[in-house]
Amino acid sequence: MKLLLFITVPFYALDQITKSLVVANIEAGSGRPVIPGFFDLVYLTNTGAAFSAFSNNNTFFIILSSIVLIALGFFYCRGAFHSVTLRMGLALLVSGILGNLTDRIIHKHVIDFLLFDFHVKFANPWPAFNVADSCICVAAALFVIASFREEAKKEQA
Repeated sequence: MKLLLFITVPFYALDQITKSLVVANIEAGSGRPVIPGFFDLVYLTNTGAAFSAFSNNNTFFIILSSIVLIALGFFYCRGAFHSVTLRMGLALLVSGILGNLTDRIIHKHVIDFLLFDFHVKFANPWPAFNVADSCICVAAALFVIASFREEAKKEQA
């Protein structure tokens, strides 16, 4: 439980603080170049999921996020997250879900502010994202790593 709180609380706070700074300092729909032609800080809103898929479904995503958080709590209590890698993934996933859920409840949309232009087809620019989105992606990577480790243990046995 300590690891869960040690990771979840700071990343949730970082997400909310950075979004507050963006709202206070950048006009909605605009941005500021940090590395011209590559990285901008922007203030964009999203009522959908990743890449603005399923836009204008904020209520649906509030309900879905709440259900997922309850399910994760249930599985955590049942011992499903037995390795450190899985618990770290869980902590990041919870902080990401909470960060975007907070936005959906307070602002009626998610605030995205990191915009990269990789100058490659289909990523020109990459859709804007935030700290919570990053936490969710890293969590997914940790779950994949943990599954490979479990599979390797099974093969050795």
